[in-house]
Amino acid sequence: MKKSLALILSAFLAASSLVACSSNGSNNGNGATGGNASSQPSATADGGQSAPVDKTFTALLDNNATFPYSEDWPIWKWLKEKTGVTLNVQTPSGKLGESLNLVVASKTMPDLMYMPNRRESNKFGQDGALVDIMQYVDGMPNLKKWIEQYPEEAKAALSHDGKMYMFPNQGFGETNRMIWLYREDVFAKEGLAAPKTYDELYESLKTLKAKYPDSYPLSIRYGQIPDEMNTNMTVNFETGEGAYFDFDAKEWRYGPVEDNYKAMVGMWKKFYDEGLIPPDFLSLQTKQWQDMMSTGQAFVTIDYISRVDFFNNAMQKENPEFNMQFMAPPAGLPGGKQQNPYFHYMEGGLTVASTSKNIESVMQYMDFFYSEEGRTLTSWGVEGETFDKEGGANKFKPEFTDVTEMRKATGLQTSGTYTWIDYDAHLSLFSEDLQKAYTEAAKYDLPAMQPRPAFTESENEIISLTGQAIKKHRDESLAKFITGSRSLEEWDKYVEEIKNLGVDKLLETYRIAYDRVQGVELK
Repeated sequence: MKKSLALILSAFLAASSLVACSSNGSNNGNGATGGNASSQPSATADGGQSAPVDKTFTALLDNNATFPYSEDWPIWKWLKEKTGVTLNVQTPSGKLGESLNLVVASKTMPDLMYMPNRRESNKFGQDGALVDIMQYVDGMPNLKKWIEQYPEEAKAALSHDGKMYMFPNQGFGETNRMIWLYREDVFAKEGLAAPKTYDELYESLKTLKAKYPDSYPLSIRYGQIPDEMNTNMTVNFETGEGAYFDFDAKEWRYGPVEDNYKAMVGMWKKFYDEGLIPPDFLSLQTKQWQDMMSTGQAFVTIDYISRVDFFNNAMQKENPEFNMQFMAPPAGLPGGKQQNPYFHYMEGGLTVASTSKNIESVMQYMDFFYSEEGRTLTSWGVEGETFDKEGGANKFKPEFTDVTEMRKATGLQTSGTYTWIDYDAHLSLFSEDLQKAYTEAAKYDLPAMQPRPAFTESENEIISLTGQAIKKHRDESLAKFITGSRSLEEWDKYVEEIKNLGVDKLLETYRIAYDRVQGVELK
């Protein structure tokens, strides 16, 4: 590991030397190279670039085993044609976090670095390793327009002191949607309609259990992704899995001490007691869950929306009747709302090193990605090469039939090649069932995504210590209440226990961080 990371550093140093030698001028005193401002590509009225000047920037990008980085991807050629920029890319030989720590500590950082989440970028930024993008926004017309168009997304990218160390991403987060799914073929066979409430869900599960006594009709991989599952379960009961912002009351609340949370726990206990969910559902892992869903041992689940095609594509080869479809989320409360949680956002993104000698040029390069032209290029590729226009709409050429294969062949929507994308590009390559699922799922979106305020170092300590202690007790209590090892009659005692662990302190931390961001003027 040490040897491979050292090689990465050597490559960055060599690349930095190459950039310095090939520069057309000396440093102009503000971090940019390449001569005076007239040598930079100028933005056109439509957000494109005119007369791009060739430049090379170094970059540390993440690597995905499904579509590993390739310098031969056409996306690099297309970006150079539009911006004049070539990226000298290095990818981590091991974990991205280890490589980031190494290059930042060595102070031989590449110009651009991909970081997996905002907490990391804020930490490095506040340590002086990254550039505050907001200082350059006035010279980035496309990003400035994007911020005006999507102010809440922009605020979600800010650090606690109003700085932006990571370029915000939008569009690609749609891959993170989580939904309810059900075996439509089995429900139709048994004369069951898709349930709209938890009471109807309970009755449907009981019917299926009677018809298929060896099954557990509802199965979720809670043990693999507990926080996401808890969020999905609680939003059906109009509460939260932890600290959440109540938009109606305009206040922060803690879901697991509320009566609605108790109602949710009571319903899942009912499922457990009657054998409608697996006895080990709180620890069920992905492979076990997949086997249950694919072999008729379970018929209803919660997971990522892409599972529509994941199951149907595999199972319909041997069982053409197998039909996994989107199910509208059931309302947990009498007269309650049918709604899904808001997971469709991205945490990772590109950052700019404070040690770069090309800061202004890098900012101009990144500004292209927030133009309509840049959005189309990084979503669809080039008209005539990867897509055509049909009836005013974009359509991938016939050779592209699968999203993963398209990304492997072109490099589109891989690390470092996008910030703002048109997710219709992905949708166009999905099955009709999955396209329909996206259309239907959007109808049950919450009115706004939960705020994701950035925290100071001391606030992060509270989240890590107090927050984790509370969460641990919540999870242990949830398991005990559902499995019956603790009676729900002790709910009030549980609420007192969890409040004594510091719920008020936790909520105050969220309130302060949230109010601080609301006071920031984006300019």
